[in-house]
Amino acid sequence: MKNFAGTIAYLVGGSSGIGLAAARELASRGAHVVIFARETKRLDQAFGSVSSRRVSSGQRFRAVSMDVSRWQEVVARMQDTVAATGAPDVLINCAGRACPGRFEDIGMERVEETLKLNLMGCIHTARAIAPCMKENGGIIVNTSSVAGFVGVFGYTDYCASKYGVIGFSEALRSELKPWGIKVQVLCPPDTDTPGYARENLTKPRETKRISSTAKILTPEQVALALIKGMASERFLIIPGLESRMTYLAKRLFPSLVEWVMDRKIRQCRNERGDGR
Repeated sequence: MKNFAGTIAYLVGGSSGIGLAAARELASRGAHVVIFARETKRLDQAFGSVSSRRVSSGQRFRAVSMDVSRWQEVVARMQDTVAATGAPDVLINCAGRACPGRFEDIGMERVEETLKLNLMGCIHTARAIAPCMKENGGIIVNTSSVAGFVGVFGYTDYCASKYGVIGFSEALRSELKPWGIKVQVLCPPDTDTPGYARENLTKPRETKRISSTAKILTPEQVALALIKGMASERFLIIPGLESRMTYLAKRLFPSLVEWVMDRKIRQCRNERGDGR
């Protein structure tokens, strides 16, 4: 899909960060945009930001409060939205969160919350909306991460959820292909979003060392890469040359990637003086 004018786009997690940037970009290209998020105050602010990017008087915009981790709520909200706006041509799942910490320090309740939001959220929305898309086809994009193909110190629960998104999407792609529904996965690197700022509050020192030299992208850069990727047949949409090189290194030279990360962790611990 290269021309988004007149298409109906659902952006889950569209009130901030990458989801909001993508919603704004699609609106500026003439799409009818629906954004979904939990927090109503931020959702209302995002609605104004997205609708201000309209390029024609006929464009329609809608904001829907929804918790993607609650299956019955997702079904109800999606049914109501389809009845009001029509089935989407594009479904983009951007809802997610990360709370870095050492595995033995994080509670199981937090692990379950991360899996429900990051992984089950994608499963819930895709399950609720896929039947509606079968008549006309379309695109489903689920958001994973560079940490969906590289395990990173301090992100055990997050990596579990994001690896799961890629596996789920790969299987879903095969099942929905006969109906003309393309399934893709967005794998952004560190991106300057409100969520990233919160991550930095709990990151272990080792995690900060691993990512210290990585380039941070803006939500707008990721959104543009997403739009470009949706026009291609690529399964994984990986913004940024550095991230694509990491993906290739992980596939071709996994032991090298492990060595580099282990070396940074050792350096950090030696500086701290514990020698582990």
